[in-house]
Amino acid sequence: MNDSSRSYRKFISAIVVLLIGIATSHAHSQESIRVAYSSTDTLNSLWTIAADAGFYKKHGLDAEVVYIGSTTVAVSAIVAQDVQIGNAAGSGVANAAVRGADTVSVACFINTLPYELVVLDNIKSAEDLKGKSIGISRFGSVSDVAARELLKGLGLKPMEDVKILQVGGASERAAGFSRKIIAGFPSPPGNVHLIPGGLPHRVLANMGDLEKPYPLPFICAVTTKSYLAKKRPVVKRAVMALIETGHFFRTNKEATQKLIAKYLRGANKPYLDSSYESTAKLIERVPYTTREGMKIQLDDALKQNPGSKITVDNLIDDSIVREIEQEGFIQKVYGKRN
Repeated sequence: MNDSSRSYRKFISAIVVLLIGIATSHAHSQESIRVAYSSTDTLNSLWTIAADAGFYKKHGLDAEVVYIGSTTVAVSAIVAQDVQIGNAAGSGVANAAVRGADTVSVACFINTLPYELVVLDNIKSAEDLKGKSIGISRFGSVSDVAARELLKGLGLKPMEDVKILQVGGASERAAGFSRKIIAGFPSPPGNVHLIPGGLPHRVLANMGDLEKPYPLPFICAVTTKSYLAKKRPVVKRAVMALIETGHFFRTNKEATQKLIAKYLRGANKPYLDSSYESTAKLIERVPYTTREGMKIQLDDALKQNPGSKITVDNLIDDSIVREIEQEGFIQKVYGKRN
């Protein structure tokens, strides 16, 4: 074998070793994290779709996605670092922070109260609803806030034009509705279709269609300031994965619905269609956390801990979303705005 042949073989061997090294390095670059979601409904599906559609892996994350069906428990897991990044609403972030936790929202993908007003099928306008009653769980609840905001969005005065009655949970409201004790009730998008037997109804108002929806940090990527300080690039990659998932959700209806149905038992086509259309309207292109909405949640939290010095700025870190936006990543994913 002449010298040129030996040199060529050595060159090829070196290339092979280099390629193996690159592949091994890429495999090792997958950062292991645990992320949590709080419901199997359509609104919370970004977290699981990101795993099933491969967006976590695309951004170098080996993500274990776990279900924790309570914001309070999820926030406790985040604070304890059993979960590194998880879904939590603004109320969970604020309540934990005023008690001394270093929770922070780094991105929010739904920034409003995602409810619709379900009414009897014969009610075709806001005028038809005047003089009637709608049912909520209890005064001061999320359903109460949703009912009042949806009525105001229709140009109706709560308790004056339309009475609001404390009826109880979802099953009690469905029973009161079917017996026409109440003419309507606020509900998360599409949930009325999950009631066994179904109920003749129409959706009179949807929060996503209001000129000024009620501000609420609802589907938010939450971590701790200590984890963010140590693992900022990991948090950034997670946010990028979720942004791509939001675009996938909005532009791939059929594939998205199949992935939602994978986790939600009993997800029939009417539910999937209704909840998809409502949720797609709400997903933020640029997921800054609503400061107005977080202020409302903080004010409520401070009523229980009036001595706390926490401010909205302590609860939100916009730097990652701002950086991602300035780098052009969001425009690359979504394209230029029309």
